[in-house]
Amino acid sequence: MWARLRAFARYLKAELLALSLAARDPRTPWYARVWALLVLAYALSPIDLIPDFIPVLGQLDDLLLVPAGLWVALRLIPPGVLADARREAAAHPEKLARSAVGAALIVLVYAALIVLAWAWWRARSG
Repeated sequence: MWARLRAFARYLKAELLALSLAARDPRTPWYARVWALLVLAYALSPIDLIPDFIPVLGQLDDLLLVPAGLWVALRLIPPGVLADARREAAAHPEKLARSAVGAALIVLVYAALIVLAWAWWRARSG
């Protein structure tokens, strides 16, 4: 079981690297690029939607959200671009770095969600 989990983690890492390469490709449509960047920012950001210290739920967001977002992103990218990105990722399997820009993007998205939720609550309550 652990071997299968490690293999799946290696697969996800390779796909995230390919996704980062495909997002930089000019042949990738803008909407696929935006979604890919959001997925990469979330996957590589040290900030999670549900903190990891919360038992079970903290790990579920990583186990569900990242693969689901990756699945959608990979379907939005043209097959030729994705094939080229996967080839390049296999040839240069450098480590994906955690990104300060990605973390800032996630903080901004969370802040926007909090402001929207607060505005909605204020509108409903008074």
